[in-house]
Amino acid sequence: MTRLKSHDIAGVSAGLEKLDAELREKTGRSLFGIACHAAGIAGKTARDLIASARVGVIPMTCGQGLIAGFADTVRGIATHIGFDAFVTRHTDVAGIAEAFERKADILMMADDDRFIALNIRRHRVIDNALATGEGFAAGLDLMVGGLKDKRVLIIGCGSVGRSAAIACVKFGAKVSVYDVNRQRSVEVAKQLNDLSKVNIQYSLQTALSRYQLLIDATNSANVIGEKEITPDTFIAAPGIPLGLTEAAYAKVKDRLLHDPLQTGVATMGVMALVF
Repeated sequence: MTRLKSHDIAGVSAGLEKLDAELREKTGRSLFGIACHAAGIAGKTARDLIASARVGVIPMTCGQGLIAGFADTVRGIATHIGFDAFVTRHTDVAGIAEAFERKADILMMADDDRFIALNIRRHRVIDNALATGEGFAAGLDLMVGGLKDKRVLIIGCGSVGRSAAIACVKFGAKVSVYDVNRQRSVEVAKQLNDLSKVNIQYSLQTALSRYQLLIDATNSANVIGEKEITPDTFIAAPGIPLGLTEAAYAKVKDRLLHDPLQTGVATMGVMALVF
């Protein structure tokens, strides 16, 4: 996963109500509603499941160590969508033990490679990359009134982009993929071969001139410029940093979904209950 920095998530917890208002304006759903759409579950059903589940967020010190504020931010998002959530006082293995002792049903923890939600009751693991891709695809589906038979370009075929591509195909979209590493694009196309034909794009600039519905799943800045933005452009951007130039952002900000952590965490929380 992309390693966030403390400044990427500063203010996330305090801004959740504002984010909900923005999401409702763009998609008709709150953060929780988008997560439910991604997981394919009705909001009331998800609320009932959440009411009986407790989340323990465990700080992990391995690898490059703790990201300041990360565990508290994850707890804040989980609490915002209705979970009884807490951050363990201990880290690592001691934190896992503490979460069990405090009767957590779902454990959330991240190291340099993976960020997971582990449902103890159901023996299920939901990876944040999977949830993030599905969450942003669901948000785009809602934002444009449904992706069925619409053309979507996925930029970046890492784990998040791959998940977004799969989700878009399930929503009925006609998917094309681009990655600077061509082999990644080929692998995604092969993986989805049984579900749908996926077109591989070999020039990003050419692809951007042909597509108005985009999922930017890269970790590169300034890959989408102002000239690529039309009045019909809609973008879901799970990547950090945001791949738009400042001028491009100004033109599309009212048709853009982008956040560093919120959609992925909310979606993985709901998915951990459902799958």
